[in-house]
Amino acid sequence: MAQGQQPLAGKRVACLAADGVEDVEYAQSRAAAEQAGAEVHLISLQSGEIQSMNQDIDPANRYRVDRTVDEADPADYDALLLPGGTVNPDRLRMSPPAMDFVRAFFQQQKPVAAICHGPWSLVETGMVNGRTVTSFPSLRTDIRNAGGTWVDKQVQVDNGLVTSRNPSDLPAFCATMVEQFAQGEDVRHMATA
Repeated sequence: MAQGQQPLAGKRVACLAADGVEDVEYAQSRAAAEQAGAEVHLISLQSGEIQSMNQDIDPANRYRVDRTVDEADPADYDALLLPGGTVNPDRLRMSPPAMDFVRAFFQQQKPVAAICHGPWSLVETGMVNGRTVTSFPSLRTDIRNAGGTWVDKQVQVDNGLVTSRNPSDLPAFCATMVEQFAQGEDVRHMATA
């Protein structure tokens, strides 16, 4: 993309992920943000590298962690990306510092994008309450029980929160994520917890 086509130039995006992240969801979402001009940091539970997976079963790639969740400050970032995979968000939601990190983006009224099982972090933090979201279908009951409305759509936007169902939704998810991240300060979240 040329400079004029880089709507995220000068923006910093935090991508929160742990071992078990779905490789295509991490790699394609990160690439979309970077191609749009963003500086993206991989934030995780521990330093070193994380292991991505293909369809939750087969090891894929290893990715270097830029900062641990304990080292990262949400105030340093303009937006948050939450890729899925089943194991990744399950590990993240067991970490109070990781959930505090997620919650801070809503409290600071910054855009958030979550795909597949990524919305589990939103359930854990109470941030789906009163929102309409989509996700991998197995999260439907969790989202409803947490006070959210679940829809079966390729991409759903609710006040700066972008959600999608699965890897086949990545083209729409990435395009919408870039649009919402570019709006940045124009996005106003309703912090519910």
